[in-house]
Amino acid sequence: MEQRKLKIRDLTLRDGQQSLFATRMKQSDIDHLLPLYEDANFYIMEVWGGAVPDSVMRYLDESPWERLRTVSNAMKGKSLLSALSRGRNLFGYVPYPDSVLEGFYKEAINNGLNVMRIFDALNDLDNVKESIRMINELGGIPDGAVCYTVDPKEEKPSGFFARLFAKAPEKIFTDEYFVEKAVAMEKYGAKIITLKDMAGLVNPARIATLIPALKNAVKVPVDFHTHCTPGYGLASSLVAIIKGVDILDTNIWWFGEGSAAPAIELVYVFCKKLGIELEANMEAVGRIRDELYQIRRSLAAFDLNKDNFPKAFNPLTDTLPQEVDALFDAAINAAKADNEAKLLEACHAIEAYFGFPKPNETVKNAEVPGGMYSNMVAQLKSLGSSDLLDDAMALIPKVRRDAGLVPLVTPTSQIVGSQAVSLAIDRKKGNKDYSTPSNQFVSLVKGEYGHTPVAVNPDFRAAITGSPEEIPYDVNKYRKPENPELPEYGGVKLAKNQEEYLLLELLPTVANTFLRKRRAEEYEATKPAEAELPQAKEEPELPAATDTAPVTGPVVEAPMPGTIISVSVKPGDTVKSGQCLLILEAMKMENEIESEGNHVIKRVFVKPGDTVAADAVLVEFED
Repeated sequence: MEQRKLKIRDLTLRDGQQSLFATRMKQSDIDHLLPLYEDANFYIMEVWGGAVPDSVMRYLDESPWERLRTVSNAMKGKSLLSALSRGRNLFGYVPYPDSVLEGFYKEAINNGLNVMRIFDALNDLDNVKESIRMINELGGIPDGAVCYTVDPKEEKPSGFFARLFAKAPEKIFTDEYFVEKAVAMEKYGAKIITLKDMAGLVNPARIATLIPALKNAVKVPVDFHTHCTPGYGLASSLVAIIKGVDILDTNIWWFGEGSAAPAIELVYVFCKKLGIELEANMEAVGRIRDELYQIRRSLAAFDLNKDNFPKAFNPLTDTLPQEVDALFDAAINAAKADNEAKLLEACHAIEAYFGFPKPNETVKNAEVPGGMYSNMVAQLKSLGSSDLLDDAMALIPKVRRDAGLVPLVTPTSQIVGSQAVSLAIDRKKGNKDYSTPSNQFVSLVKGEYGHTPVAVNPDFRAAITGSPEEIPYDVNKYRKPENPELPEYGGVKLAKNQEEYLLLELLPTVANTFLRKRRAEEYEATKPAEAELPQAKEEPELPAATDTAPVTGPVVEAPMPGTIISVSVKPGDTVKSGQCLLILEAMKMENEIESEGNHVIKRVFVKPGDTVAADAVLVEFED
């Protein structure tokens, strides 16, 4: 009988560094690793998409396209290269029309991308079918990802009779639900089906039924993607292997476990004991692992476990202590016997021996992705409201149900998390619920992101959006971003080619800053060296005049720290109650700042691009 084989999708260069180190891995570090990756024989390497296009421009001042090209040129087709796309949202946080999708997919495939993993945060098939079609037509490999999620925990009714007669709500996210989505994606043309467990919430008992159900329903390879945050990742991956999964997503040791996917080294030990061939060159993996150690050290500023590295481990040369080796056997036996408790106990003991982070009980109990949790912590800290964390976490199920029981994956995890924070603050201030809905939350409830798993209550939709009707995304509303000439840099265009303009379409605020820097560098490089001539004595430059008059009229203050995206008013304008004055971006969510009454604008204290603190005065009205 032919030995079973397990293909590996390595996530180290994308999801691994995004999960553990906020996507701060520099191009120079990746360049250093690529010659070693050539011999690793990974079936797929995930290298692009997700937060990469945003983060490399925003934080590293690097080109996303150059990153993809460099990896492609180095790998020479030895592993398939993949990216993660949020369906109609691509790598951003709002829906885009088909013209933008096709432009991005075409450019990505032309630059060396092979596999595009496509998911939709609502599991709305209408949002992925065109992407699957486009990628097939462009010569790529569409990977249809079904987002795993769970039904939210229900609040227990108060009162004896309420509890006595309460009906359990109907379960939405059953095995049949996920299988139905997978079958549809295969029919649309997906060449791989991924069960994408972004929060690590698939427990071993659930994966034991889901993988066989998916394998029986589709003919294309099935991939399992999970995270270890709440403590299920390693155990559920073992069960998935036993149940016949074709591809498993892993990271290399120093970039694995914790809030990332399982470490390939632990998976290799399991496969060896099971008699399954793990299709990767583990000697080459070891050479990559050696280099990743120092790279992780260099990322200490973004590493929550910088003082608690796991023990070094080479599964090819290191002999495990007998009691630790026995834990791997115990885990396998428990997995085969469907004994979830003993399986989790053994896997947690294995991870504890090597010094990997313990399961995050807060994330496990709240049933949210680790990144969503950390974003909420950061948002509340920036607002000086860290004491509201428990309240905000407790409000997530309410916000999620109100919005149509959406799965929690980017961008909906950001939208729901940010709105739960705002709701907690509203309640603390004594305001009515949803006093400050973000633009994205309004769009989600309106229907612009697609069909939610459960219909939104029409009364709630009317309260948030002004209409009880579901209104889908209107492509006619899309406005292409301007590509202005820059007189300060010789009159050149901000985006000089199609790939740069695509960045403006996708991430306008971040790309604008990034591209202006590129044009400035190019302009400075073309200027002739100035002859050193005696210079006339310059008069000292006087400081620019500033409006320091005291604020006497009513004001609008920033509800939270953020960046000004646009300003819609100027001094002298008359505004009505509810009129949008400006847009503030906070935690990647856009918030319309509205006038609370009829006023005349006296002063505007901010301009697009300004960073403001919470409670900063933005606009002053006439007395």
